[in-house]
Amino acid sequence: MPEVIFNGPAGRIEGRYQPGSDPNAPVAIVLHPHPEFGGNMNNQITYDLYYMFAKRGFATLRFNSRGVGRSQGLFDHGLGELSDAASALDWLQSINPESKGAWIAGFSFGAWIGMQLLMRRPEVEGFISIAPQENLYDFSFLAPCPSSGLIIHGSVDKVAPPEAVQRLVDKLQAQKGITIEQQTVEGANHFFTGKVDELIERCAEYLDRRREEIANGGGR
Repeated sequence: MPEVIFNGPAGRIEGRYQPGSDPNAPVAIVLHPHPEFGGNMNNQITYDLYYMFAKRGFATLRFNSRGVGRSQGLFDHGLGELSDAASALDWLQSINPESKGAWIAGFSFGAWIGMQLLMRRPEVEGFISIAPQENLYDFSFLAPCPSSGLIIHGSVDKVAPPEAVQRLVDKLQAQKGITIEQQTVEGANHFFTGKVDELIERCAEYLDRRREEIANGGGR
């Protein structure tokens, strides 16, 4: 888990990087929750998602967005953080030029950033969005959503209420050519207190299943 520093739009970005199992391994970036509420790359869910991808041979990166940890710059209400994420994916792909495919995973604020990045990168073959806050952020940019993915949330989440997540899922499921899978973790709050292991197990099961479908020529 080497520490890495790479250049972003607001200066240096601090990250942790795990090389892939082979040169053709897919890449994955993991995006942390809201930095003004303590979100950083060492958040437990962010950390566990990182290892979920790394254990499966992905070239995997998690990083602190601008103004967090040793990353330079100041919080920019999403616009700058999206630019940071794009720079992170650029850097990851630049050191894995033979990589086949890319995944994006994000939690809460990170899910919103990740789904915006998804729209800009046609090479992304899948995503995992944990507790996206449709009630707080504008997701209208997902028209259409370019890749299939998993949206997973808690049944007693008061920060990203189930009915708000459902609105997002309903909008995306109405689109043709992609499959949005929705899963609900019963009894889980926004931070999945006492439920993180179940959350990661479900994400891992989804990732394994989707990768097998893609390997067998399945759609995006």
